[in-house]
Amino acid sequence: MPKMKTKSSAKKRFKLTGTGQIKRKHAFKSHILTKKATDRKRRLTHATLVHPADVKSVKEQLVL
Repeated sequence: MPKMKTKSSAKKRFKLTGTGQIKRKHAFKSHILTKKATDRKRRLTHATLVHPADVKSVKEQLVL
């Protein structure tokens, strides 16, 4: 049986932390930024962790 392939889209969007959690970036920070408040854009700058409800599906996409 062939090896499982990692989803390329997931590979580009998620990183594993040292403790095995999955890190992601916030959405809505790429374009149409003029109408968004400065503090809102600043909050979206920082990375965060994937919600526990979504961890299983992300791990399946990353073939972990």
